[in-house]
Amino acid sequence: MEILQIVGIGLLATILILVIREQKPMFALLLSAFVGIGIFLAMIGKISSVVTVLEQLADRSGIPSVYLKTMLKIIGIAYIAEFGAQIIRDAGMESVASRVEFAGKMLILVMAVPIISVIIETVLNLLPA
Repeated sequence: MEILQIVGIGLLATILILVIREQKPMFALLLSAFVGIGIFLAMIGKISSVVTVLEQLADRSGIPSVYLKTMLKIIGIAYIAEFGAQIIRDAGMESVASRVEFAGKMLILVMAVPIISVIIETVLNLLPA
C-alpha cells in the first residue's frame, strides 16, 4: 500500500468518523480502531523486509541475535503502546492513555537492562585500570 492510498484511507475514515460520531460515538471509535489496525496490517510487509535487512546486518557484523531480537521487541512495544494510547485518547480517556504509555515505557526499560549492562561492561573494559 502506497502513502497516497494510506492518506486517502485516513482522510476518508476521518470524514466518516466525524459524521458518525454525532449519532453513534461507539461506532466512530470502532471505525477509528479498525482503520488503524488495517493500516498497521498493510505495513506488515514493509516491516518484515526491514527486519530481514537488520537480521542480515547483525549476522554479518557478528552481533548476537538476542540483542537484535530485544531491540525489535522494544520497538514493537513502543509502537503498540502508542497505538493503544491513541485509540484510548480517541475515546476521551486521557488518564488511561497516559498509564498505557507509562506501562510501555516501563516494559522498554526492563527489556533494555541487559543491553545497557553489556554496554557498560564494554565501556569499563575499554577504560585503563
